[in-house]
Amino acid sequence: MRDKVILFILAIFSRLPLSVAQGLGGVIGRIAYRVPNKERKIAEININTCFPEFDPDQRRALLRASMIEEAKGLVEMPVVWASNPDRWVDQMQVGEGSELFDAALRQGKGVIAVGPHLGNWEVGLHYLTSLAKVTAIYRPPRQAGLDGLLKEGRSKGGATLVPATPKGVRSLFGALRRGEVMALLADQQPKAAGRQGGVYAPFFGHPALTMVLVGRLAQKTGAPVLFWFAERLPRAGGYRMHWFEAPAEIYSEDPEETAAALNRGLEACIRRAPAQYLWSYKRFTSQPEGVISPYYRPAS
Repeated sequence: MRDKVILFILAIFSRLPLSVAQGLGGVIGRIAYRVPNKERKIAEININTCFPEFDPDQRRALLRASMIEEAKGLVEMPVVWASNPDRWVDQMQVGEGSELFDAALRQGKGVIAVGPHLGNWEVGLHYLTSLAKVTAIYRPPRQAGLDGLLKEGRSKGGATLVPATPKGVRSLFGALRRGEVMALLADQQPKAAGRQGGVYAPFFGHPALTMVLVGRLAQKTGAPVLFWFAERLPRAGGYRMHWFEAPAEIYSEDPEETAAALNRGLEACIRRAPAQYLWSYKRFTSQPEGVISPYYRPAS
């Protein structure tokens, strides 16, 4: 029943013009900022953890802006999935570093395109697919009924979607060896620690369990690594695609060095548009032995 209700709501949202969808998202986000809820609390903890140098007013302003941008993203998502991908490609502006992607693609080794949950990654994936053949790895949603909708919406522009499984990872290696692009949102916490899963590395100065997959892919294929995100422009003005070079250490054979470099690259993207990052995600749930998760609250 819950999946049916969610699908019904998404079907309604999918019919909205972008300006209306973003306006509705703005209203929802302002309400979410004022009414106590789990997402707001997690976002507040994350912002306090990641920006200790901010004063209370700066943190509140970022929290409010992030709740608004997150709600816009949620309402935008079904609109993007239901629409012709060309609509979104036409609304994408060329931003910083586009020459980096062109140069990387010309090497013929494929491109490892990684980014955080920042801006609108759904639109970004459609745009990326308009530039090259893309294989994207994804984690199936908790609501099983949404899996088909997600895959159909994201692959509509031609991207090949593979799950975050050993078989899916093998598909990524194959795509890179064919000189294609591999797209990955790399700020998700791996399911397990260890050389096949993740290692702890600083993320905004705090330990975070970080995937080692990106380093493994780069070492075994020789493919260049680039960071990207699609910035949401104000007043439904479209989007802007940005590219950034990866720190050199991401090609290291040491998984801890590659993980630290990965997080530095993700941070650099997030600091460009911090309000558009998904701060309501529990990035610091898993912690090294002896370190307490910032989400832990002892029983009173």
